[in-house]
Amino acid sequence: MKFGGAKQFTLSGYKGEKIRVRLVSNTILTIQNDFKVKIDDIKGRIDLDVYRKNGVTEKMAKEAVSIFVQIPMPYIGKIECAINAQAVEIHSLECNNIELDTKTPGITLEDVVGTVEINCNLDMEVVCRSLNGEVAINQVSATSKIHIPEGLAFTAIAKGIGTSISYEKDGKQMGDFSIPDAENIIELNGIESDLIISAGSR
Repeated sequence: MKFGGAKQFTLSGYKGEKIRVRLVSNTILTIQNDFKVKIDDIKGRIDLDVYRKNGVTEKMAKEAVSIFVQIPMPYIGKIECAINAQAVEIHSLECNNIELDTKTPGITLEDVVGTVEINCNLDMEVVCRSLNGEVAINQVSATSKIHIPEGLAFTAIAKGIGTSISYEKDGKQMGDFSIPDAENIIELNGIESDLIISAGSR
């Protein structure tokens, strides 16, 4: 799935049979004519692209367009999604793997089951309201923070070149409170990047 730019992007699962895509804007009044949603249903996969038309620019889309996508849960094993948005939300979704290629300062994950891979070279704040599986953050020369519920059992893994993970609780720096061999995994991959794992109130 390729969406280009947006102010807000929300991806969620539901129990229907078709992909639902809704584009909303308070300022682009001709949004139905200015954007085209193309869906190719190929055996074993579905490709979805959103195209801008009539002179609508990436900048305009990032300032004025919100995109809401609902995925039919029974049929999805892996999702590959490219989106550049000011805010990204993924919730109520269960699948083996979600790979997100993005440029965003903020991602929220809630009621997501499976592995979420986030490829982003901007400094980010990732809010995990719940964690049931793995979150892998892939970055180059970036510093990001992931917020997790207090008391969550997780394993932390740093891979790559010059990567490091640090910890805090309620905004105060702490020692390593990860748990080896826990079922939930937080992983940092990349080059010269730092990740802060923050537990507690936000």
